[in-house]
Amino acid sequence: MLRDVLIQKGLSNREAEVADLVSKGLSNKEVANQLFVTEKTVKFHLTNIYKKMNVKSRAQLIVWCLPHIGFVESESRAEVSQPAGASAYNTQATPIIPAGNTTITLPGTGTFGNRNGNNDAGV
Repeated sequence: MLRDVLIQKGLSNREAEVADLVSKGLSNKEVANQLFVTEKTVKFHLTNIYKKMNVKSRAQLIVWCLPHIGFVESESRAEVSQPAGASAYNTQATPIIPAGNTTITLPGTGTFGNRNGNNDAGV
């Protein structure tokens, strides 16, 4: 199914195979082994796939493929399954805390982290 969609988008059969395997989480080496080609060939195909699909990275390619492999709910189903406390205007049920602005209080040890979001533990 995904391969057919990719071919309709202008990918060759082999490019569609590569994109399908990448969308399943395979590394370049694993794709190469499965298709009996070199990693360099897989990278060449990925470069062509990115151009044809108008994506800039492997991650963007995978995100593009997700609805076609059944991992993304349709809009109508997503509306019904909103988490408790989410409204039409605020779909986040929990607040988002920017990285580097969090102070954690550990039991019996005081606080962990400073105003800059750095800590002395080297984490």
